[in-house]
Amino acid sequence: MDTNVAAADGRTVIRLKGRFDFNAHREFRDAVDQALQGAGAQEIQVDFGGVDYLDSSALGMLLMLRDKARGAGKTVSLANCRGAVKQVIEIANFSKLFPIA
Repeated sequence: MDTNVAAADGRTVIRLKGRFDFNAHREFRDAVDQALQGAGAQEIQVDFGGVDYLDSSALGMLLMLRDKARGAGKTVSLANCRGAVKQVIEIANFSKLFPIA
């Protein structure tokens, strides 16, 4: 999986591309650390536009991000969830845990 972290419109966006599974935990953790260091932005948005697969370990990583962000006084939202990714997010009831754009 490839990650890209960028500040845009008062938020920090973590763009993901590829398979979001256990093998991506290091890249995702590094992206989370970078996003949390972004001063000024109060929201972290995870952009799933380039993700074609995610599994339960990815869901766990999103929960870890939410907890770390909450500790830093930031919120987390999910964006561009489509296809199989959207199905997994819906089945896991993550719409109750995260705003989804």
